[in-house]
Amino acid sequence: MRYVEAGGVRLSAIGLGTWQFGSREWGYGDAYAEGTAVEITQRALDLGINLIDTAEIYAMGRSERIVGRAVAGRRDEAFLATKVFPVLPLAPIVEQRGAASAKRLGVDRIDLYQVHWPNPVVPIGPTMQGMYRLQARGLVDHVGVSNFSLSQWQAAEEALGGPVLTNQVQYSLAARKPDRELVPWAQQHDRIVIAYSPLAQGFLSAKYDASNAPGGVRAGNALFLPENLERAAPLLAALREVAAAHEATPSQVALAWVLRRPNVVAIPGASSVAQLEANAAAADLELTDDEDARLTAASDAFTPLRGPAAMGRLLKRRLPGSG
Repeated sequence: MRYVEAGGVRLSAIGLGTWQFGSREWGYGDAYAEGTAVEITQRALDLGINLIDTAEIYAMGRSERIVGRAVAGRRDEAFLATKVFPVLPLAPIVEQRGAASAKRLGVDRIDLYQVHWPNPVVPIGPTMQGMYRLQARGLVDHVGVSNFSLSQWQAAEEALGGPVLTNQVQYSLAARKPDRELVPWAQQHDRIVIAYSPLAQGFLSAKYDASNAPGGVRAGNALFLPENLERAAPLLAALREVAAAHEATPSQVALAWVLRRPNVVAIPGASSVAQLEANAAAADLELTDDEDARLTAASDAFTPLRGPAAMGRLLKRRLPGSG
């Protein structure tokens, strides 16, 4: 396993995202939540993965409880990250919610406590005051944010009066916005970008095309519209060809591309131990400069249908009797 060191921490380049732990919308069931999820987490620790990311909103606290059970007895091997959902995120509420997350995790210290989203109504100051208090009492080691722009990240640091170590954002070959400001700023200031959905919910696995799209929770992802799968054909072909050159999978190549960015770690989810092991192996996959450039160019050329037009197509697909 490769590691990224910044801001005084050492994180595995591949972490484990636990959004699906206990969440009914994925359809994995109780056997997955109570058995497989724990096995995945423990195997992650075996492989040297130390970054385990969860949130209070994931399955309404159930994900945190599952993670807590999984790391019991191996606490020192895990860097536990969770998030406060910013509904009325005033200082006392942030403190209360942080304590509740720690209790569900079964720990006396949260390694990284993140603000899940910016709140458009409540200024960041009161939220960071709560974070500061949690740090002062020793319940939280490091503070992070999620889904913040660069200016919002900088404002959070100013309000905290200290480092906001991480910003967790959607980042992949299909979602390149962090390239513009967040990744360069993290490198320049000894911070970390945590890439969630680094495989774009499996879009970058190159398993799907316009005639074969997934159902379930991913049916609501505009990337899987037939038109977008058609537009992505050159990118998906590049992933397949680079993967073949390395005897790897397109998913591993997509992860390796993200990890080539400085000060970036990725937190793909896993539906099985085998998938976790494949994700972990991507940390050791070395792309050439030419392969990186080819994938980047193919990503640059991919212009998916987004916004109202994409939403209209998704709604049409869900209407009874629609084509």
